[in-house]
Amino acid sequence: MSVYSDNSVFTSLLQHGPLAVEDCVNLSEPFSKRTREWVKRLSKTPNNVTKYRALRSQIFEFLEISSFEEIQEIIENDELRDQISKRAYARLANMFGIQGNTREIESRVHEYARTADAVVNSLKNKIFKPYTSHIATTNEIEVANDPIQLLLIIFDDRYHKKARFEARRKLQLMNLAASIHQREGETEIEVKFSNFLKFLNDFVWSRKQKIGEHDIVYLLSEHNEDDFSCKSVKVIDRAKAASIKTSKGTKLTLLKRRKFQVGEREYPIYVSIRKKPPEAKVLKLLRKNEKNPAIAVDDELGLMAVLDTVSDVKIFQNHLTRSASRADSFMVLEDISDTLTGTGEYSSSATGSSKKTPMLKFFARLGGMRVEFIIHTNRSWLNYMYQQDVAHDEYEVRRIFDSGVADLLFPAEIFQLDHTTIRIDMLKLFREQIEKI
Repeated sequence: MSVYSDNSVFTSLLQHGPLAVEDCVNLSEPFSKRTREWVKRLSKTPNNVTKYRALRSQIFEFLEISSFEEIQEIIENDELRDQISKRAYARLANMFGIQGNTREIESRVHEYARTADAVVNSLKNKIFKPYTSHIATTNEIEVANDPIQLLLIIFDDRYHKKARFEARRKLQLMNLAASIHQREGETEIEVKFSNFLKFLNDFVWSRKQKIGEHDIVYLLSEHNEDDFSCKSVKVIDRAKAASIKTSKGTKLTLLKRRKFQVGEREYPIYVSIRKKPPEAKVLKLLRKNEKNPAIAVDDELGLMAVLDTVSDVKIFQNHLTRSASRADSFMVLEDISDTLTGTGEYSSSATGSSKKTPMLKFFARLGGMRVEFIIHTNRSWLNYMYQQDVAHDEYEVRRIFDSGVADLLFPAEIFQLDHTTIRIDMLKLFREQIEKI
């Protein structure tokens, strides 16, 4: 379900919905003609009425008021605003289980604000890079970290419509960041990530290599003209790579590989280990149209591996299971999807994903952790990086636009953007970058 649909859980951000940010704010005329017309529109959808009442109740509790007319006094009274702000921090701490003194609580809430900024900046620096000037956050909103200050800006007519929307958006993203942090504390994700790295170093990787040591090689690949899929690939060393000049349809891709040992033989493997940063988790919640990270974020710990052949992939999978046994833990593989052998299409419910993406994907449950593994051969990984309609950069564009997140965070009427055109332009730009010599 699109985050921009009528059933979105982010109704307060929808600019086509009943809670859209309007051109001006007037708190002193609750019975004006414009307000009565707005009430009629709201009342057409009972679910929206319920959402509005819940949101209004939250605002009143947050600001310790009983009517919207009282907001203007808080805006104008610095001392009253500071008092309300201090009490709000304490209540937020209780709500999200934040431990510490007043300064530590404020620091944690401000960290949520920085995560909210990072969500916007991550899109600005990649997916919307040519449109940075359109989506750059208003200075006053970017430096505001106090939830009460941001909430009051929404109702302050001195601020432009764009700034008031950005304040509302930042509060919503801060709320998601707080939920994610609370979930991470409950699941002890930091400890599990450290334990996962220790497991790999102690039981999976070859002891003949030092921790962090890599062998640098290159993949020299030829690609089909019609869709840039990998036609052939061979591994070459650095010396040979230095003498090669690529031409149209060829790529030279660096890999830093570790090793794992089975019997007397060592196998090379490229590994990318990740723990999703908070801003990536926030974006995933938005794409999934979900506010509960326990439901939407099931891949907090992940490992992507690239091996030379399908045979090597199977050997590595067995090696993982035996390594878990040596670590005194069973390993159970869940949600297995294997399309490396070419006997099926990859099935994913993720918006924007391609069925043409071959891989071995599964979740491994071991040592109190559930880790997502995505395993490729050299050829399938090159397709994942470069093939038309499969490449990860293109996938990132599609999932942001097709899920409705782009329009949710940067509504066209406020940011003066044509999202349909931008989607086409960015897919074209990434395709040109991928195929350039």
